[in-house]
Amino acid sequence: MVKLQALAHYWPLIRFLVPLAITNIAIDLGEQALNRGIASVKEDAIEMLASYGLAYSLMKFFTGPMSDFKNVGLVFVNSKRDRTKAVLCMVAAGTVAIIFHTLIAYTDLGYYIINKLHHVNDSVGNKTRKAFLYLAAFPLLDAMAWTHAGILLKHKFSFLVGCASISDVIAQIAFVAILLHSHLECLEPLLIPILSLYMGALVRFTIVGLGYYRNIHDTIPDSCGPEVGGDATFKKMLNFWWPLALILATQRISRPIVNLFVSRDLKGSSAATEAVAVLTATYPVGHLPYGWLTELRAVYPAFDKNNPSNKLVNSGTTVTKAHIKKFTFFCLTLSVTLCFLVFWTPHVSEKILVDIIGVDLAFAELCVVPLRIFSFFPIPVTMRAHLTGWLMTLKKTFVLAPSSVLRIIVLITSLIVLPYMGVHGATLGVGSLLAGFLGESTMVAIAAFYVYRKQKKKEDSDDETAVEGEDSAPMNEVGPREETDDIVELREEDE
Repeated sequence: MVKLQALAHYWPLIRFLVPLAITNIAIDLGEQALNRGIASVKEDAIEMLASYGLAYSLMKFFTGPMSDFKNVGLVFVNSKRDRTKAVLCMVAAGTVAIIFHTLIAYTDLGYYIINKLHHVNDSVGNKTRKAFLYLAAFPLLDAMAWTHAGILLKHKFSFLVGCASISDVIAQIAFVAILLHSHLECLEPLLIPILSLYMGALVRFTIVGLGYYRNIHDTIPDSCGPEVGGDATFKKMLNFWWPLALILATQRISRPIVNLFVSRDLKGSSAATEAVAVLTATYPVGHLPYGWLTELRAVYPAFDKNNPSNKLVNSGTTVTKAHIKKFTFFCLTLSVTLCFLVFWTPHVSEKILVDIIGVDLAFAELCVVPLRIFSFFPIPVTMRAHLTGWLMTLKKTFVLAPSSVLRIIVLITSLIVLPYMGVHGATLGVGSLLAGFLGESTMVAIAAFYVYRKQKKKEDSDDETAVEGEDSAPMNEVGPREETDDIVELREEDE
C-alpha cells in the first residue's frame, strides 16, 4: 500500500509524457513510411532517396525553429489575446520560409547550396530543388499545429496531442500506399512522400485546432489580469523563443551540414550518393528509441506550481522536483536499454530496415554501424532536455544560446578531423552528430549551474535581509514572514 502511494506521485508524469513520447515515435515512423514510398520506386531508388533526404533535411531547418513555438504556447499563452499573438508570429515566420524555399528552387542560390556545396550531380541537384519547392508551405502548417499543441499541453491535454500525431502518421502511411498505386510513380515519384507529408500535417493541425476550440478557447479569458502577470507581449514571447529556436535550428541544420561534409568527403561520387541515402534511412530508425526523451523538457513547465492551469497544485497529489529527477533517470535507463537491444542484437536492425523501409539487405548492412553509434545518444539528450525544461520554467532560456554555437563548432571540427582517422561515409556523419550532442549538453549543464549559483546567492541575500527585517519590524507587520515562507518553498523545491 505504501509503495502504491509512492507511485501515485509518478502517475501524473507518466500520463503526461507517454502521449508525447508516442508523438515523437510517431513522427519517426512517419519518416520511415515516407522513405518507403521512395524506396518502392522501381528506378533510381537510391538517387531519389538521396534527393528527398537533402530537401527534407534543409526544410527541417525551417520547420524546427517554428515548431519550437510549442513551448511558447506551453509557457506564455494564458488568454485569447496571447494565442492571437503567437499565431501572428508563426504566420510571419511561415511567410519568410515560403519566400526562402522559392529562392532556393528558382535562383542560383539554390544551385550553389545544393549542387555545388554538396558536390551532387545535376540529376540529384535538380530533383532536390524541385522537392524543396514542393515543401515550401509545410513549415507554416507544421508550426501552426505545434503552437496549438503547446496550448493543449499547458492544460494537460497531452493525450489529444498524441492522438493527433498518431493520426498524422496513419494518414501518411495511408497516402503513401494509395499514391504508390497511382500514376505519380511514373510521372513524379517525389510527390508520393511530399503529398503524404502534407496530408498527415493537415490531419494533425485539424485535430489540435478542433481540440483547442472544443476544450480551451471558451475557458480562457480574453486577456490576462495583473495577478498572472498580464498579457504576454511579442517581445517576451520572442525573447523566450529565440534561444530555443536557435538551438533547434542548429540541431536541424546539423543534418544538412553532415550531408554536405559526407558528400564532399567522398568527392560527390556514387559512394557519396549512397552514403547520403544511408544517412536518410538511418536518421529516423536511430532516432526512434531515444528521440522521445526530448519531450522531458515539457515536464517542468507543465507541473510548475505557478502554471495557472496546473490542477495538481490544489489536489492531494503533488509532483516535486525530486519526483521529476527520478522519473527522468528511469526514462534514460529505458531508452539506453532499448537502443542496445535493437541496434546491438544481431540482424534486428537489418530486419527493421528491410521490412519497414523496404531497402535491400546489402543496403541495410551499410546502416548497422551508424545505428550502433545512435545507442549513445540518450545520455546527452536526457541531460539537455531535463535542464532545458528547468530553465524554461524560470524563463531564463537566453543562457542556452551558447550551447547551439558550441554544438556547431564541435560538429564541424569532428567532420573535418575524423576523415584523417579513417572514418568516412555515414559512420562519419553519425559519429560527428554524437560529438556535437555531447558538446551541446555540456554547455547546457554549465549554463544551468550558472543560473543555479546565481539563484542560490540571491536566496542567501534575501534570507539575510529577511532576518534583519524581523529584528527591526513591529509585531503587526507580516511582510518579512511571507517573504521567508517563499524562500522556504523555493528550498523545498530544490531538495
